[in-house]
Amino acid sequence: MVIKILGSGCKSCNTLEERTREAAAALGIEATIEHVTDIAQIMAYGVMSTPALVVDEQLKLSGRVATADEIAALLSRA
Repeated sequence: MVIKILGSGCKSCNTLEERTREAAAALGIEATIEHVTDIAQIMAYGVMSTPALVVDEQLKLSGRVATADEIAALLSRA
C-alpha cells in the first residue's frame, strides 16, 4: 500500500502524517508513507485544500485532519 500525505509541511499536514502512521501501525499494515510538498503534484490530485490523504493513488480525504480512527477505517477499506 502506498499512502501519500499532501501538504506544505504545516502543523496540520504533519499531524495527519503522524495519525496516518499510527493508524497503519495499529492495523498492522505494511505501507510506504510519503509526504508530498510539491504544489504541482498536489494540484494534480485536484486538491484545493490541504492536508489531504491519498491511498493507492485515490484521494480519500482533503481539507482537514482526520482522527487516527477515521484514518484506520479508510485504510481498512482500501
